[in-house]
Amino acid sequence: MSITASIYHLTHYKYDRPVILGPQIIRLRPAPHSRTRVISHSLKVSPAGHFVNHQQDPYGNWLARFVFPEPVREFKIEVDLVADMSVYNPFDFFVEDSAKEFPFAYGPDIADDLSIYLHRDPVTPLLQGLLDSIPRDPMVTVDFLVMLNSRLSNEINYEIRMEPGVQTPEETLTRAAGSCRDSSWLLVQVLRNLGLAARFVSGYLIQLKPDLVSLDGPAGTDHDFTDLHAWVEVYLPGAGWVGLDPTSGLLAGESHIPLAATPHYRNAAPITGVASQADVEFAFDMQVRRTAEHPRITKPFSDADWDRLNLLGGKIDERLQAGDVRLTMGGEPTFVSIDDFESAEWNTDAVGPTKRALADKLIRRLDQSFAKGGLLHYGQGKWYPGETLPRWTFSLYWRKDGKPIWHDPDLFAHEDTDEEVGPDQAQALLQAIAATLDVPRENVLPAFEDPAEWIIKEGKLPENVTPENSKLKDPEERARIARVFERGLTTPAGYVLPVQRWQSKAHSRWMSEVWELRRGKVFLVSGDSPVGYRLPLGTLPHIPESNYPFINPQDPTEPRAPLSDPVAPATTTATEPEKDEPEQAIASRTSAPAGQTLVEQTLGDLDGRVRTAISVEPRDGRLCVFLPPVEKLEDYLELIAAVERAAKSIGHRVLIEGYAPPSDPRIEVIRVAPDPGVIEVNIHPAASWADCVKTTETVYEEARQCRLGADKFMVDGRHTGTGGGNHVVVGGATTLDSPFLRRPDLLKSLILFWQRHPSLSYLFSGLFVGPTSQAPRIDEARHDSLYELEIALDQIWPPEQGNVPPPWLTDRLLRNSLIDVTGNTHRAEICIDKLFSPDGPTGRLGLVEFRGFEMPPNPRMSLAQQVLLRAIILRCWEAPVSGSLTRWGTALHDRFMLPAFIWEDFLDVLGDLSGHDLPLDPKWFEAQAEFRFPFCGEVTYEGMTLELRQALEPWHVMGETGAIGGTVRYTDSSVERLQVTLSGVNPDRYRVTANRRLVPMSRTKQSGERVGAVRYKAWKPSMSLHPVLEVDAPLTFDIYDTWTGRALGGCRYHVAHPGGRSFDTFPVNGNEAEARRLTRFEAQGHSTDAYEPAPETPHPEFPMTLDLRRRPGL
Repeated sequence: MSITASIYHLTHYKYDRPVILGPQIIRLRPAPHSRTRVISHSLKVSPAGHFVNHQQDPYGNWLARFVFPEPVREFKIEVDLVADMSVYNPFDFFVEDSAKEFPFAYGPDIADDLSIYLHRDPVTPLLQGLLDSIPRDPMVTVDFLVMLNSRLSNEINYEIRMEPGVQTPEETLTRAAGSCRDSSWLLVQVLRNLGLAARFVSGYLIQLKPDLVSLDGPAGTDHDFTDLHAWVEVYLPGAGWVGLDPTSGLLAGESHIPLAATPHYRNAAPITGVASQADVEFAFDMQVRRTAEHPRITKPFSDADWDRLNLLGGKIDERLQAGDVRLTMGGEPTFVSIDDFESAEWNTDAVGPTKRALADKLIRRLDQSFAKGGLLHYGQGKWYPGETLPRWTFSLYWRKDGKPIWHDPDLFAHEDTDEEVGPDQAQALLQAIAATLDVPRENVLPAFEDPAEWIIKEGKLPENVTPENSKLKDPEERARIARVFERGLTTPAGYVLPVQRWQSKAHSRWMSEVWELRRGKVFLVSGDSPVGYRLPLGTLPHIPESNYPFINPQDPTEPRAPLSDPVAPATTTATEPEKDEPEQAIASRTSAPAGQTLVEQTLGDLDGRVRTAISVEPRDGRLCVFLPPVEKLEDYLELIAAVERAAKSIGHRVLIEGYAPPSDPRIEVIRVAPDPGVIEVNIHPAASWADCVKTTETVYEEARQCRLGADKFMVDGRHTGTGGGNHVVVGGATTLDSPFLRRPDLLKSLILFWQRHPSLSYLFSGLFVGPTSQAPRIDEARHDSLYELEIALDQIWPPEQGNVPPPWLTDRLLRNSLIDVTGNTHRAEICIDKLFSPDGPTGRLGLVEFRGFEMPPNPRMSLAQQVLLRAIILRCWEAPVSGSLTRWGTALHDRFMLPAFIWEDFLDVLGDLSGHDLPLDPKWFEAQAEFRFPFCGEVTYEGMTLELRQALEPWHVMGETGAIGGTVRYTDSSVERLQVTLSGVNPDRYRVTANRRLVPMSRTKQSGERVGAVRYKAWKPSMSLHPVLEVDAPLTFDIYDTWTGRALGGCRYHVAHPGGRSFDTFPVNGNEAEARRLTRFEAQGHSTDAYEPAPETPHPEFPMTLDLRRRPGL
């Protein structure tokens, strides 16, 4: 569905006396070969009393010949037309083999016909010089034309020239400037001298203001406008006439509406004719106006609608505050590169060569937008089975009270920081940290790679290779060996300072010691992780479990006092401690003589053991500081202050890594992490609607400035979002503030409300739905789970109707029902993993995650989803929902796979909310419906309209298949589904057939409308549920007239390009994607002759769907 635009074009001559007009030739009707569909056209000429004759010129262009038998005082021409601005790909054509490379010659069968388009004017000196500079080496024809068109656009400056006529090529080249008609005529002559047939084209140019300002190249027009324009068409065998616009350097697209295409510009003038002598007053006006704007992802609704939505969000906030809900809302938007759609890291792989740098850039931009004195932390992320290394996670922490955690952002190292740092600088930094923490600097120990292990690895290499070039197939192992041997086994990989919080110390709250190790030195465990993750803790003296210094994170329900004010770091040197630095007993290490194994250690009143350490290692030109785990946030902030102070003292940037701060409601955090095919941003919870708006818009815009977007396309042009989801997390500022723990009946109401309205699951989902998807509905796989869930929900009631279950019981009642088919609690559509988990304090945060939301490509679409969820939560808080769960059965994957019935159910949702004084406008979600269920095409015959639209199709997960390292399970995505809609004045007379088989049509709430579904095999992979079944495409749809037994009309839908083009790459943007998608629909091609469709009995499990994979009667 596209934009339609109207053009109003006025040409008005006023004469000071009556004049006699000769025959007037007007060429202002769009030419027959226009690729832009003209919906309507009107030509009005005054004064009246004239004669008109519509005809075509020798070149097939429309023209109107007007004769005025009487003298006139004015001559007025008005044109009004409406154009469909649907995008098409100007490169969507084939070239015959004989013309694939330039230069080429036209075949004798068309050469004579093209002779008038090959006529050349005399070649002048400057034109000859231009022709001589054009290479004649064999080159792909299309590339050659693009190069030539772009060159003229760059070398000839565009100017608005009001003088009549067209400059000669010599004049244009002399001035290096000209109007559109001048540069076009120059290009015509150049092409003809190169042996290419070319014609001059005059027409309308419509340029609409883009919804988004481009990050690359010109920003485009800042307002809609139209004008008369000129361009060129060149004839390519196999492709026909191809438009070239030398003014812009682009190929002609949907914005170019040709009026006349002729061998010479004289025959393309919009108006020609003569008049007797008189003084003339001339008026000219051109206007363009958008007559229809269907919802689209770049502009989901108007500014007025946004203002209304924003106002409603504020009113919902007021009611949430009045009801003491204390709701917070966060999320996990995901983004992909806008420059690279092909690499594995932006499709299937979690990590890749460019993700880390882009994530670093994004987290720093978010730091500028949200944090004041924020801390950038580069930590280890998730480590999934099958992945050779753990993922990374970049985090941004800042204090809610607005006070800084880190004072000098210039001390943070960037991904591209490359300083001259080595072991000496690492040791100096760690000693400075020790001084700041008031622990002995002598406790700083060097850490080495284990020579015994690496000598064995070296011994296993082939005899004729070196460690620096081991030629191992595994690139990670190859790089690991080369890195270690390049540094040397005797050079410290880093330095370690054993340190742990020690509450009993009066003058220093940190305890340190010199570690006693069996081999005398710190030899690291082999690996790629930071030094802090590879410490040989297992070789330290044994400590009974009862005395082991475990790190127990602070309970999330424990009240917190306000944080103390931070102290800005002073400029000191690593060798000069502060004057008021308190003294601490120094731990000394005595090396025993040969033959002795006793190693004594002394530390005044030391009665504990340290099993955590800070480590510093030089890596890739940066000093990387690894922080240990701590129990409380105050401890972590003290370590950070010590690191910043030390970094400032030695004058080097640092990168903070290791363990993250403990979860604490006094700080906010944004995380940027890799996920398969995307970069995921875990945004901090927003306590108000205004915060939701600011956070969402900022994250989208900052990602865009980093060249990360939310658009992703399939090869056939379908828009899929990023594929990484946009999970919405709701809860409270603290665990005890969570509305789901204070009022567990709220969670019960949400479960009931969501389960009763499948539209909430499928309107906002991705393409992958069904029982094995990332966020399956409760009832999509095991219907017996509803029975057990009802028993659990019956134990949860509002406070006024019974005792409120304690937090632990709420979790236990629902934990084993809100799962997927494998029992995974995280993969449920409504996930309570972090509500009050028994696993540990990090899972007792009072949070509920709605995982069924796909990443919307526009921030306002995301905000519309958020205001919907906030409205549903408010409705359930004020009026709790009770009753039984609905047994949808197979209707979920039949009726509710169709956009028409999903929309009907969604209107019921909005109606329910409106009944609780929450009026959400359906227009706010029309762009979402268009995004999830894209329009394929429609045809109209005799008042009957047939529309095709994409529907959902659950993907089946097949059985386990052996793979390297274990087993894998593939999904069968070879089956697709279309929604067929028939509407008109007499739908009972007509039926719809697909490939001559009757489609079961059902009534909707719209009068005269019928809807059905067609399920078909779109492609034939070797691994699928039915590998031998043939592809059902293309699909021929007929509006079948039951009275005549013939097709009234129809259309054809292709799974792939109808001309046979095989795309090897994904679309580069939404325009190319839409062009690919629309190309696969043909508004013609119904079944021929009379026929009688075979009787069809819809399957009782899927009564609304025709499955072309099943034979009739099965």
